Amino acid sequence: MGIMIRTRPRIAPRLLQSRLLPIGMALLLAVAVAPLASAQPRGTAAPEGAAPPTGNRILAVVNGDPITQAEVTSRSRLFALNVGMGVAPEILGRLQPQVLRLAVDERLRIQEIQRRRIGVSDTDIAEAISDIERRNNLPPGAMRNQLRNAGIQPRVLFDQIRAQIGWGRLLRQALGPLAQISDQEVADAIASRRAQEAEAEYLVSEIYLPVDDPVNEAEVRRFADEVIGQIRRGSAFPVVASQFSQAQTALGGGDLGWVGINQLDPEVAGIVTRMPAGAVSNPIRVAGGFQIVTLRAKREGGTANQLSTMLTIRQVFTAFDRPLDPQAPTEQQRAVVERAQRLSQTLRGCEQVDALPRSSDRPTDPGPIRLEGLNPPALRSMLGSLAIGRPSQPVIAPDGVLLLMVCSREQRNMNEFTPDAARNQILRDRVELLSRQLQRDLRRRAVIEMRA
Repeated sequence: MGIMIRTRPRIAPRLLQSRLLPIGMALLLAVAVAPLASAQPRGTAAPEGAAPPTGNRILAVVNGDPITQAEVTSRSRLFALNVGMGVAPEILGRLQPQVLRLAVDERLRIQEIQRRRIGVSDTDIAEAISDIERRNNLPPGAMRNQLRNAGIQPRVLFDQIRAQIGWGRLLRQALGPLAQISDQEVADAIASRRAQEAEAEYLVSEIYLPVDDPVNEAEVRRFADEVIGQIRRGSAFPVVASQFSQAQTALGGGDLGWVGINQLDPEVAGIVTRMPAGAVSNPIRVAGGFQIVTLRAKREGGTANQLSTMLTIRQVFTAFDRPLDPQAPTEQQRAVVERAQRLSQTLRGCEQVDALPRSSDRPTDPGPIRLEGLNPPALRSMLGSLAIGRPSQPVIAPDGVLLLMVCSREQRNMNEFTPDAARNQILRDRVELLSRQLQRDLRRRAVIEMRA
């Protein structure tokens, strides 16, 4: 799963929090959590205080480990609420077969993680939950309450986080020497990319639904059609991908990045070349299952140089003790603004910012930023014109005051296929292949009794 961060675009500090802060893998496991609050007013969620599902009917037994109706219903509600499908019984019923298959695969992964003694501690889970709450401006414990109020067992999300973290660690361990990419392999990948520079490239996202048994093909195809229909009616592709795709790209909302035709399955390539930007394909039968793709953009060959302005910055945020009323600020709020004004006049250089005591959970260094991708325009203009090593004027928002400082500003070719990018692509391909092979092996060896 991934995370969707609620933002208020009209407030610069909120924007910076959502656009500039790095999102780790653990945070990409809970895309559904933030929209729950906004889904409830539409009448789709359970009323405040509603109890989670209590059905204990066993739907499947995986190597002796039962999966209950309550677990599958919770997972179905989580998905349905996020994509705006509502939680009517007939909708949850349509989702149940595929949700149950996903629950079986997840249980197999957890069992294998435990068999190999790969640790995923309660602390790992708690830290992931805390990160999600913090980046969604939720108080501690709020996520658990939101899930319960929506009729969703918190354990469903916790198990997904445990499986994602543990599976990632298992794959890194299982790769062994294959995780080491030689200089020659990197050079070959770069040479291959340069040979294709005259060809068009496509910005593609994917959802992969496996078909482990030909008996289930029609069922998986029906579910794929259901998912596509929901996406075409407005559900966010990354949300759906993070919940249901069985490719490793699900951690990033299904993003494949810029790819050439020869990097796609032939069946997919033949369709992508005919798709307009923004389109979502029908289910495409590929080896092992069905693939759904969306084409986000296309660029023609010969446009290898795409110069962008890359910034490194520092941010100093101090929170207010309560939401700001401009007509009646508190003493604490006045003190925060005055301190920010003094810092704006005295700070010189990013080293001084780094030496300041931490005043919030927001990282001082949010990582590299592409100037052209920043919104709103006022923020882009401010960072584009700010002198290196000099702080901005205080940016006051309802929740606090922000100071920004640009540490470096450089032009970079965003289309350049660097050695690091080549290594990452080779490693991603190997991890994806290994993940699918291991999942197939686990299913083939497992004793699975379906009772649904």
